[in-house]
Amino acid sequence: MEAKQKLLDWYQRNEVKLQVFVFVAGFIFDYFTADETDLFTTIQQVVYLVAIAFILSFEHLVESQVIQLKNPDSKWWQYRGLGLHFILGSLLSLYSFFFLKSASIFNSMIFVVLLMALLVANELPSVQKSGLNIRWALWVLCLFSFFTVLFPLLFGFVGWVPFLLAALATTLGLYLHFRWMMKRQKNFADLKRAFLIPGGTVVGVFVVLYFLHLIPPVPLAAKNMGVYHQLEKVDGKFILSHEKPWWKFWQTGDQDFKARPGDSIFFYAQISSPAKFADQVVIHWLYKDPRQGWMSSDKVRMGISGGRKEGFRGYSVKKNYQSGDWRVQVETTDGREIGRLYFELIPDTSIEERHWIRSEF
Repeated sequence: MEAKQKLLDWYQRNEVKLQVFVFVAGFIFDYFTADETDLFTTIQQVVYLVAIAFILSFEHLVESQVIQLKNPDSKWWQYRGLGLHFILGSLLSLYSFFFLKSASIFNSMIFVVLLMALLVANELPSVQKSGLNIRWALWVLCLFSFFTVLFPLLFGFVGWVPFLLAALATTLGLYLHFRWMMKRQKNFADLKRAFLIPGGTVVGVFVVLYFLHLIPPVPLAAKNMGVYHQLEKVDGKFILSHEKPWWKFWQTGDQDFKARPGDSIFFYAQISSPAKFADQVVIHWLYKDPRQGWMSSDKVRMGISGGRKEGFRGYSVKKNYQSGDWRVQVETTDGREIGRLYFELIPDTSIEERHWIRSEF
């Protein structure tokens, strides 16, 4: 019993540090084990969301003395914080995984920065004294992210319709839970500080970021993007020809594109999307003008459909170009970026025979 009491005393002295450690552990665990959205992952998210709401609600009612604990020394109550932070870390890492793979680094980092800001705010003495419970904001963030992924899966396309439905569903969930808590506590001012203000702020920020095109178009993701000199389709496979030397392992295809007269530029990409998904994306070619900066050159629409594990394969061809810096962006039809690739076009005056390296997808 003495050893048990020492362990409990040590835990209470280091509770915050342990909770941060467990949060990070849950974040890392789910980030590296998460894959595509499926039925199991969806059920797991629902269970986690319900568990977080239950723990936070019960904790709030106990602190407000609405509920009296029969055994405050019970293990589940003493260690509830560890379980809560592990689940929160798991959920947020899952949504970070979706957001990071569904956009360029800049856009996806908005989500990560928002998450880190909430975590830091939760530890500020001024926030803790104010009665705000940032963990409720994290729960609402998870709830909004869940619906942001779910509705495009149900409808089979991305855009403002599924996003606004996600916003409405999150607001409804926030309201219904508030009503449930009010029936038990009947203290509007307390619930407003602890629950409504953090949760409502997250919903508002999410909506603003969406209309600023800073929310990635989950669950779409662009991968295996590259520029090539030649493209052939043989027996259902794409054969891509390039000159990239083996040591430029960080490049995809000919990102140092040596162009001879008559050459075409082939941009190839695999668009990952769930089964029964049918939508369109835009292949947007941009040229960096020395005086005016990045300028749009061409936009080509490409239909995509889900169900293939490796992603829907597609390409765009460009024959009219000039030397200099280029980038190709894969975007949704309303201009939300899914992925981008930079390359430099270099005039090639050589007449020597070219030896192609071929990649198969």
